[in-house]
Amino acid sequence: MKSVRLLQPGHALVGESVPAPAPGPQDVLVRVRAAGICHSDAHYRAGVAPTRLPCTLGHEVSGIIEACGGRVTDFRAGDRVCLNYLVTCGECAYCRTGNEQFCVRGEMIGKHRDGGFAEFICVPARGVLRLPDRVPFEHGAVLMCSSATALHALNQARVARGDTVAVFGAGGLGMSAIQLALLRGASKVFAVDIHPRKLELAQRFGATPVDGRAADAVAEIRQLTDGRGVDAALELIGLPLTMAQAVRSLAIHGRAALAGLTDGQVSFSPYHDLLNREAEIIGVSDHLHGELNELIGLVERGELDLSAVVTRTVPLDAAVINRVLDELEAFGGDVRAVVTPA
Repeated sequence: MKSVRLLQPGHALVGESVPAPAPGPQDVLVRVRAAGICHSDAHYRAGVAPTRLPCTLGHEVSGIIEACGGRVTDFRAGDRVCLNYLVTCGECAYCRTGNEQFCVRGEMIGKHRDGGFAEFICVPARGVLRLPDRVPFEHGAVLMCSSATALHALNQARVARGDTVAVFGAGGLGMSAIQLALLRGASKVFAVDIHPRKLELAQRFGATPVDGRAADAVAEIRQLTDGRGVDAALELIGLPLTMAQAVRSLAIHGRAALAGLTDGQVSFSPYHDLLNREAEIIGVSDHLHGELNELIGLVERGELDLSAVVTRTVPLDAAVINRVLDELEAFGGDVRAVVTPA
């Protein structure tokens, strides 16, 4: 089968023909219909995050079940599905306590095991979710990471009705975060970015745009909140600058949830930015399986709109995918590109 793989960090992805995987007794073989291209894929290619090599990238995946292992009873060939990118054991202390993203034997598709930039992918059935007929495959794919990380960040930041929220990064994660924050009753959501097209889209979804090129984003947010700051800030980009801005934008008892990946150092004033406000910095790692079910329901009911989030589809071609990753590394204007192998 065709696949697009990372062979060496710091080098371009390459197209390779590899054998199609065979499902084990508790696995399903999925024909990939859509695989989102995430900024994390650019980090993996660059070597910012350790990756088991060689590896087929792509962790936002949806498709149709091609075959099931002999012990799989919940699914059958032909089912429309999307895939939890976390492959967990279900037995360790973390899995038993609802913290499965820290599973001691956990793996991530597209990082530790082959992912969705291929014609087929094989995964344990316990990580498979049904995709309703009315939800396009492209939307089902991006739900699995960009929307899931956004929801988990909101949960980690304990965003509640009446809160003010700043979203740093109006890309794939940010567009879901804006909508989800408003769905749970946030009184105001500020979207911080440097791309006019993304800010315009964020405004269409109900956010107040803050142009990071035109002004000091923190000063602008404080001005728009009468000097108070925001109750929660989500950093979804992975830049030391925006991480520091997220912390500095907080109100008293504010929470900054940091989800972006970076290996840089972040600088802020502990007394002024944290201690004197009793503010919090919270790490965001992946998502929970239950959050995925919640998201699928929101999309099926039309409450979460991903139609403007998927800005283009591209073929299963190494050169094309590398160009998308180049644009992501340069923090380009696209929201989400999705590979459609078929």
